[in-house]
Amino acid sequence: MGDVLSTHLDDARRQHIADKTEKILTEFLHFYEDQYGVALFNSMRHEIEATGMPQAQLLWRKVPLEERIIFSGNLFQYQEDNKKWRNRFSLVPHNYGLVLYENKVAYERQVPPRAVINSAGYKILTSIDQYLELVGNCLPGTTSKSGTAPILKCPTQFPLILWHPSARHYYFCMMTEAEQGKWQAVLQDCIRHCNNGIPEDSKVEGPAFTDAIRMYRQSKELYGTWEMLCGNEVQILSNLVMEELAPELKAELAPRLKGKPQERLRQWIQISDAVYRMVYEQAKEHFEVVLSKLQLARPAMEAVIRTDMDQIITSKEHLANKIRAFILPKAEVCVRNHVQPYIPSILEALMVPTSQGFTEVRDVFFKEVTDMNLNVINEGGVDKLGEYMEKLSQLAYHPIKMQSCYEKMELLRLDGLQQRFDVSSTSVFKQRAQIHMREQMDNAVYTFETLLHQELGKGPTKEELCKSIQRILERVLKKYDYDSSSVRKRFFREALLQITIPFLLRKLAPTCKSELPRFQELIFEDFARFILVENTYEEVVLQTVMKDIMQAVKEAAVQRKHNLYRDSMVMHNSDPNLHLLAEGTPIDWGEEYGGDGTGGNGSPCPNAPEAATLSEKRRRAKQVVSVVQDEEMGLPFETSPEPLSPASLDSVTEPRGMLAQNLQAESPPPAGPLLNGAPAQESPQPVADSEASSPPSSLLWHLPPGEAADHEPPKPSDQETGEQVSNPSGCSPIHTTTEDSAGVQTEF
Repeated sequence: MGDVLSTHLDDARRQHIADKTEKILTEFLHFYEDQYGVALFNSMRHEIEATGMPQAQLLWRKVPLEERIIFSGNLFQYQEDNKKWRNRFSLVPHNYGLVLYENKVAYERQVPPRAVINSAGYKILTSIDQYLELVGNCLPGTTSKSGTAPILKCPTQFPLILWHPSARHYYFCMMTEAEQGKWQAVLQDCIRHCNNGIPEDSKVEGPAFTDAIRMYRQSKELYGTWEMLCGNEVQILSNLVMEELAPELKAELAPRLKGKPQERLRQWIQISDAVYRMVYEQAKEHFEVVLSKLQLARPAMEAVIRTDMDQIITSKEHLANKIRAFILPKAEVCVRNHVQPYIPSILEALMVPTSQGFTEVRDVFFKEVTDMNLNVINEGGVDKLGEYMEKLSQLAYHPIKMQSCYEKMELLRLDGLQQRFDVSSTSVFKQRAQIHMREQMDNAVYTFETLLHQELGKGPTKEELCKSIQRILERVLKKYDYDSSSVRKRFFREALLQITIPFLLRKLAPTCKSELPRFQELIFEDFARFILVENTYEEVVLQTVMKDIMQAVKEAAVQRKHNLYRDSMVMHNSDPNLHLLAEGTPIDWGEEYGGDGTGGNGSPCPNAPEAATLSEKRRRAKQVVSVVQDEEMGLPFETSPEPLSPASLDSVTEPRGMLAQNLQAESPPPAGPLLNGAPAQESPQPVADSEASSPPSSLLWHLPPGEAADHEPPKPSDQETGEQVSNPSGCSPIHTTTEDSAGVQTEF
């Protein structure tokens, strides 16, 4: 591989790539600096003008899934350096980064992992044919003919491949279809959460960045949704650069690649990954510099906004009125002829799968609580309650149990409408709705936990407890119905804006965009950082279609379609004491109701000796406490405490033989390159990562201040990217750190 990279990525070409990347980043970061001031003004204005909106009925968990393991198990991974299949112990921590260890012993001994994969921007493929079709489209003239050797041979019939248009690909396989289905659900969960890598609680930096992305792409005549708006800011920037850089490199390098079609594909994948890494590092450096500069300037900008808020608002409204008078006749005709007739059909296409998914969330929650109630009746009442509630508290993060909910959203189709409105992919809407489903499930579970914990303080008997559980369940379901209706209506409005606004902007651009510069003279120079003509123009366009969108959603609610509530049905402070309960200490069901002197995971009760408690915490920190547990059988490739001698898996019979004999994965020291030919670091120390991110709304269009009809309580950052996260507690950390990016993939 080193020869391939040195041949096709010599110093001159690397310099050309760096220069091209520098040009794109510089241009984009100008947009970002402009949007930062606008976003800061909008945020501060919203804080001042925001009216009291109906409060969400369900509680939300402040620290979701802290220090938990989503999934753990063994799978076979293809090693590109030696073209062998190796059995790897793999786990998914609470930040949804897939961590690959040499084996389970290496994990328990806190040996740094072989790789930490941030799956933002990846797709899961479940067959070699799917993969060959995708990679064959990457390079002209490389489609494998019938009978030729494929680019990859899988030793089983159950592969899982993580494919990225620019970065490295990862190849896994399982021994059974059931295991393939489980890992597919888990990895899809990782992708869903890593794709939403910009913090939602970022009220300035997040909107400024997404608006800058949109403005930059529109300056290149690229409207509509963008499928690669995935991950944190640096990953998205890297995707933005590769969108322009990859076609140029492909045209230049494709004729120079030698060998058979499959060998040329391998070379291109290696080159693309190496270029992506170069772009990533350069984008990270530039973005951090600009962000630091803006954060230093923020206090002075805030002071100006606070002092001149009224004047800025007046100036902006004056500008908006002038622009409205100019474009309104054209915009209204465009909306009436090209958008308004299609809003009902778009809304119906969105409502059906979304509402089915939220109904499934309700059904799954009802079933789990009902089953728990039956178990309480039949198996010892309160003594077993801690164990049952520990499992229930993790329901929203259980990829297998939530899969039936997520699958409903996969039915979303915008046939015909997708082409008309230039929607490149519906994945952005699917994943956003699925994130909402997970949040609402966790809110329902947490509200149920809180109410039940209050009830247990009364010391109920088994019969009283069962009646209380049923009563609390009905109470929570009513709250869920109201909140899910509000969340869905807000999602429908955002999705309709995301689909229609780019279409309108593209339609109006030939006659309106060239006239916008003349409105710049209406903005006072002192306010130029907080008012932009382009943003005000887009807000005016948004307002022309917003009335029709609001009316369509309102009519759907009035007709009670898909169990939507009318806007007039507002539950103001219907349960004021409930939100006071959420202010208490987080509930630890294992500690309080373990029933055996220990917590649900084996932790001693608070009255145990302090030394024993600390020792037990250290022991537990090394354990894999998996949310997803196979109740029928153990892990398929359980690692032996005593590692065996190295043995490769280069044929179909070897993995099957290992399974049949219940052999375990070997634990040799790294003997060769781990990634892209880069040598492994010896005894690397975990490195703290300063980037912390959590899922934002992946929809680019934000309602301007005063337009939003519903608001949800702010969600806390929960570190849902695939990057390492430092452990704030005194316990031994879950190791998700590894070598630097030269040796192991830690960022993408």
